[in-house]
Amino acid sequence: MKAPLEPADIASKVQDARQGVQTAFAWLHRTFAPLVYAIHLGMTSREQAEELTQETFVIAFRRLDQLRDATSFGPWIAMIARRNRPRREVLGRDLAESEEPVWVGTSPESMALADEALRAIRHLPGAYRETLILRLVEGLSGPEIAALTGLTPSSVRVNLHRGMSQLRQALGVSGQTEGEE
Repeated sequence: MKAPLEPADIASKVQDARQGVQTAFAWLHRTFAPLVYAIHLGMTSREQAEELTQETFVIAFRRLDQLRDATSFGPWIAMIARRNRPRREVLGRDLAESEEPVWVGTSPESMALADEALRAIRHLPGAYRETLILRLVEGLSGPEIAALTGLTPSSVRVNLHRGMSQLRQALGVSGQTEGEE
């Protein structure tokens, strides 16, 4: 398990980045890229999500002096990512019709199931979509998601629970597991 992300560590890296320390920029990118990527992946193809993630960091790093509370880098860059949306024609395209292979290196059956799940996630409300992608695609834990997004752990749990319920419904999967009544 990773060490918890501490607000003081985030603030320190933001301050260092403001002073031009390259390792601080790299740390912020490495730490918050899964969050930014998850936001974009919920709206567009994997390839465009990767491009938009890089664009979002360029915008954020150029505006770093505008961040008032250095401990709030996660929520701040998430807001920038949500505003740095794909071009209108891409947003209007039905992502469910995309032929993009999402999970390279897996069996065709697994890839088809993962692709179906991602397509269903893309139709969920934003809060559920982002937390589910962070959990299921990026593999982050609830506390890690809370640390990145600035949400409380309780809010993350609620978003994950409700999002999974809606995802199960969208996929036609029962919410009960073996051993439950």
